[in-house]
Amino acid sequence: MLPPDISYILNELGEDREEYFNAVAPPIYQTSNFAFKTVADMRRAFEDEFNNLIYSKGMNPTVNILRKKLAALDNAEECLVFNSGSSAIFASVFANVQSGDHIVSVNRPYGWAKKLFDEVLPRFGVATTYVDGREIEAFERAILPSTKIIYLESPNSWDFVLQDLRAVADLARAEGIITICDNSYCTPLFQRPLDHGIDMSLQSATKYIGGHSDVVAGVLTGTQTMMNHVFNNAMQNAGNGISPFNAWLLLRGLRTLPARLDRISTTTRIMVDWLKQHSKVEQVIFPLDPSFPQYELAQRQMSGACGLVTIVVHAKNMEEIVTFSESLRHILMAVSWGGHESLVIPRCASLQPEAFDASDPEHRMLRFYFGLEDAEYLKTDLEQAFAKMV
Repeated sequence: MLPPDISYILNELGEDREEYFNAVAPPIYQTSNFAFKTVADMRRAFEDEFNNLIYSKGMNPTVNILRKKLAALDNAEECLVFNSGSSAIFASVFANVQSGDHIVSVNRPYGWAKKLFDEVLPRFGVATTYVDGREIEAFERAILPSTKIIYLESPNSWDFVLQDLRAVADLARAEGIITICDNSYCTPLFQRPLDHGIDMSLQSATKYIGGHSDVVAGVLTGTQTMMNHVFNNAMQNAGNGISPFNAWLLLRGLRTLPARLDRISTTTRIMVDWLKQHSKVEQVIFPLDPSFPQYELAQRQMSGACGLVTIVVHAKNMEEIVTFSESLRHILMAVSWGGHESLVIPRCASLQPEAFDASDPEHRMLRFYFGLEDAEYLKTDLEQAFAKMV
């Protein structure tokens, strides 16, 4: 269900048009810094850079318009916007741990989150335990006295495993632990983790928020206190805020977000039903299909799902999957999702040929993102590629 004030948020919130000649589209404030008339004004700004314009590494008027809209979409008090989703992950975690602390994370999070947990944070004395997030008992068993963060990704971006956000949030709050959820799959239009009690919600705005495959960005939302803490204890030191121009591109993307998600959702449902009947497809994985193992939970905490669908194909060897992937004429082979164009990524692209095991369904997975093209156009492309598998 869309926020009731979605039209106001996307078209008006934060846009003081009288301040810039009643322009319908807000300007790009392409400036590195801001001047002061008095020393006292500068002193006050230095004391609270979060709420003042000093240097665009911190805050910028174009970015601030975007922050207001994104916070409202997540039903959050405040928002920070980064130059990538990875930056949002890094800042939200790094600002809240110190040497000797412990993190509980779901199994197989986004690759750069896992690298942070496995390679970067251990250098500073921070350890991570991975759990099967489908069961609340797994989190209960993993919590230590030193646990400071529970890190979630619901759904994840391959087999779409979910966590019960409310149950995890209640457990963490009782233990004084901060919860962070990667919400890149759903966007705030289809899931709002903060409404389920999660402390911070993050997403890759490169995906649906941008929507045109021409900008890389990340979003973090939460309370005013928490965002101020992240801003002053990680974001400013790393210098990984978004540029004014890229913020403007995201504002442009937000204007059409509901329309794009509606179109993508409709196409995805058609493609899921078609793929389920195809002789070359062993399994279709999609959170809002009744065959999905966590279908009831998905219905309860997600109001929609779109775009990403994983299939397991009938294939005797890697060559069949490679042939299929390379035979697609219109669906591009690429990472990411959320733009206008449909994409595919075969799981075997991350495997050496000698490691491929046809008996392992994961090795026969292909993840599709269905974009804004017509469903029949996509079916035709898939059919001719399936026909080349032998």
